[in-house]
Amino acid sequence: MAEVDRRALGRLLRWTIGAALLVLVLRLQIATWSGFGDAEALYASYALFPQPAYLDHPGFIGQLARWIGRGSVPTPQAAHVFTSVVAALVPALGLWAARAAGAGWTGALGTALTLTLVPELSIGLFALSPDLPLAVLWLATLGFAAVSVRAEPRSFRALWSTLAAGALVGVACLAKVSGGLLGLALVATWLTRPLRSRWRTVAPWGALGVAAILVAPVLLWEASQGYPMLQHRLVTTQSGAGISLRNLGALLGGQLAYVTPPFLYAALLVLRDLWRRRRDDELSRLLWLCTVVPALPLIVLCLWSRVAEPHWLAPVYLPLCIHLARGQAVGRKLAIGSLATGAVVTLLAWTWVSTSLPLRWLGRHYRARYDLANDLHAWGPGRDLMRETVTRALTDTKQLPVVVGPHWIVCAQAQAAVGHAVPVGCNSPLRDDFDRWFPRARWLDAPVLLYVQDTRFTVDPEHELPHRRVTSISRATIRRGGQVVRTLRVTRLERDRHHAAAPGRFNAAPGPDPATPPP
Repeated sequence: MAEVDRRALGRLLRWTIGAALLVLVLRLQIATWSGFGDAEALYASYALFPQPAYLDHPGFIGQLARWIGRGSVPTPQAAHVFTSVVAALVPALGLWAARAAGAGWTGALGTALTLTLVPELSIGLFALSPDLPLAVLWLATLGFAAVSVRAEPRSFRALWSTLAAGALVGVACLAKVSGGLLGLALVATWLTRPLRSRWRTVAPWGALGVAAILVAPVLLWEASQGYPMLQHRLVTTQSGAGISLRNLGALLGGQLAYVTPPFLYAALLVLRDLWRRRRDDELSRLLWLCTVVPALPLIVLCLWSRVAEPHWLAPVYLPLCIHLARGQAVGRKLAIGSLATGAVVTLLAWTWVSTSLPLRWLGRHYRARYDLANDLHAWGPGRDLMRETVTRALTDTKQLPVVVGPHWIVCAQAQAAVGHAVPVGCNSPLRDDFDRWFPRARWLDAPVLLYVQDTRFTVDPEHELPHRRVTSISRATIRRGGQVVRTLRVTRLERDRHHAAAPGRFNAAPGPDPATPPP
């Protein structure tokens, strides 16, 4: 019997390693040629403007991008190789967390295999985004918290593991605001009756102190600047917010798409088992509270906000993956079906991004405008176009040009392409990070503007920026499978001689303008 168990364990280990290597190879293949996605380009641009927080997220992702880029904007290839390798370590971290929670090797390997193939992680963690460090930090926090609650309250093991969990929660808050919900879940766990006596030790107080010290710079920045991130997230971008069936459909549809139905049904079974066992021991209480405490506010937010994204719920599934390793809540057939579905979806996603087969399959029904994979294809040629037009403008006019776009997604791609060599402004309808980095008051009267746009934005640069004349137009056409999927255009606009700028108004050096209120 023991020999049979060892054989089964060996097969499971081989499947886990094989799946992890396959997903890593697929990610690295995309990393060799792809550009940035639009949101990735914004996070990469953060590297040029170190701040404790930005309008969308705290500053950790910017520090990470700056580290990858060695003090500047990282190349897409460097960023994607980094994310591919780190994402490959997430299942191993899940295996360690499951073992820390007392799971056997079979259950822990099942957790690792699940984390490898569930589409929300196998596909989603490829991008340079706050979700990647958040996943790493969330799992590591759960692992150390599991060590803590299983240790004797006054032991050194309980002390160092609790302090480690507190420190990781602090860094998770720097990665994404939702990391604070994990901190609330840990505090709620320590306040339950079996663990309440631990407040008589230094461990939980020390963990709170470490987390507070790490988060303090972001809180102080927000307070000193008039809470720009809070206002942007909860006010400026929330036009038409309110509980609605449309938001419910987006939430449920997003879970079905990102997690897939078999994995989602398995997660519900694990959640039901965790509910039944939530009072069995301290570890079950920990995993239960680390699931429901973050889930409730995130679900309410997704039901209320029209711009909420379904992947915000991703961290809620991580405690369920650890509990999966501790019991038999999911049967063999459902487990195999879920893993097979995840593998198929991952391969389909790679096929969609890396090949032209989707265009051939869909034929005349294909709509390039709505295919986000085209972002990865467009801004390789886009980087070359931007650099060529900047060099040509500088040679022809002997003036440092300013790059401007109609929306933050184009501005971010342009900023990631030109780096610190050229200032980038943004003419988007809503105020964005570019209004702090290089305010409109500085670039409106620049002698030479390079207006960059793509086929998603039908904008007339001369109408948007009057009193200028067009002196050149450069284009880059992106094709997939012989079909044009996007066209990038850079229009050079030079100031009309009859409309001179106000003396001393234009300043090409990007950075905060003391006279400009924060966004």
